Amino acid sequence: MARRSSGIRGEYERHGVQDYYAQRGADYRNPHEAAVQAALAESVARWRLDLTSVLDLACGSGEATLALRGLGCQQVEGVDPYTGEAYRQRTGLFAAPFSFEQIAAGALEGRRYHLIVCSYALHLLPESRLPLLCYHLSRLAPALLILTPHKRPHLRPEWGWTLDDEIIVQRVHCRLYTRQPH
Repeated sequence: MARRSSGIRGEYERHGVQDYYAQRGADYRNPHEAAVQAALAESVARWRLDLTSVLDLACGSGEATLALRGLGCQQVEGVDPYTGEAYRQRTGLFAAPFSFEQIAAGALEGRRYHLIVCSYALHLLPESRLPLLCYHLSRLAPALLILTPHKRPHLRPEWGWTLDDEIIVQRVHCRLYTRQPH
């Protein structure tokens, strides 16, 4: 008998990621918010990240945005196709409703940021879809910070990013990537 996971992972397995967020996006909350906040604080302090303008990719209900504001970020934009209402309720900001597929097709073309933060999302994307998404992200910012509960994903230089460093804070893997020259 196959063992079922509990919590959000179990919901993903039962309904699929898209259906889960279609049903629960407006009231979504990341149960690991405190760990995300601690990981962001440690990452910003350790790597002296430029918070002048940040894209919160797959922004959820604003966990990273709120933490970034607390760290001094004045300009942060959220993107998430499922949790826009939850993001607006918590942050007061509008989240652009773009999916990873739309971003990979150029939906954010022309925008520029100093940093992209993606917490608890890229490990859900099949590796076959990462190269094009990563290439488009590399056109938006010189630095990408991925927070993940897993060892995945690992981005490759041919996708536009070089791993600079990695730390683990409260079981959250924090990976800092810098953009490869185009």
